[in-house]
Amino acid sequence: MGTRLKQGLRLLYVKKPGRFDPGEPGERLPEAYRKFWHEWKVQKPQPVHYIPEPGKWKRNPKTGEVTPVQNVPIPVKFPLESQRHLWGGEGVIKGFQKRAPTARRVAHFWVPTLRRSVVYSEILDTHTSVVVTQRTIDLIHKNYGFDHYILKTPACDLQSRLAVKFKRNMLLALDQKNFYHDDPEKQEEVYNRYKDYLKPYSKEDLEWYGLSFYEALKKLARQEEEQNQPKPLKLQYRLELVQMLLERSASGEPLSIADDVQETSSWLSKLNPFGGKTEERSTKT
Repeated sequence: MGTRLKQGLRLLYVKKPGRFDPGEPGERLPEAYRKFWHEWKVQKPQPVHYIPEPGKWKRNPKTGEVTPVQNVPIPVKFPLESQRHLWGGEGVIKGFQKRAPTARRVAHFWVPTLRRSVVYSEILDTHTSVVVTQRTIDLIHKNYGFDHYILKTPACDLQSRLAVKFKRNMLLALDQKNFYHDDPEKQEEVYNRYKDYLKPYSKEDLEWYGLSFYEALKKLARQEEEQNQPKPLKLQYRLELVQMLLERSASGEPLSIADDVQETSSWLSKLNPFGGKTEERSTKT
């Protein structure tokens, strides 16, 4: 391929716009949600289906040849069912298999072994029946409990909408201490056990954490609608009246507003073309 043709193809290349680029729907989303999105979709997950080799170079022990280390991730598919279950980062691997030395290879799918189990959350105080893998059970035991496993694992390694929702509910419950209201000692014990997981997040981060992109857009639309909703003028006048009374009380003036009301009524009567006729009728009667 010639140099001019390469330059022409480079000029024709148009970068695909991202979700948060100017002109896109997610442009107005706050930084708190972008932080969660980076943890969920941008950050690289830990390898599950292969063991990465350390270093940049490796030597063949037989030939002594030095070759670069190539840690190429295995392509993994995550079906919709995995978003409603807890697969522990595992997915479906598509590849090929030779079932006989002289036979052609055939396409094959490696699917993790699934089982139904019950997980218990101490923070939420709930038992949930859910489909899991053996790796999920091992990770729960390794982290000494379901809550520790969910709160300690980044969203990119959970690889499940259900697990991310669990994490969101746990963080919000910890932040608001919304658990064990009937037992204050138990509430304080559970809070002290898991409170360190709140340190990386601010109040705004917790508000936006765990939402899907469309849920975040709906939340943003509701907030903008509430901010742009017209407010009655009586609220503004009431606030100005309270502020005026506070200023008078601070200066030592009397708090009576009868004079102001009389001046206002006389000023309005001048603008009202029927004000004089109404007064005449009242005097005749």
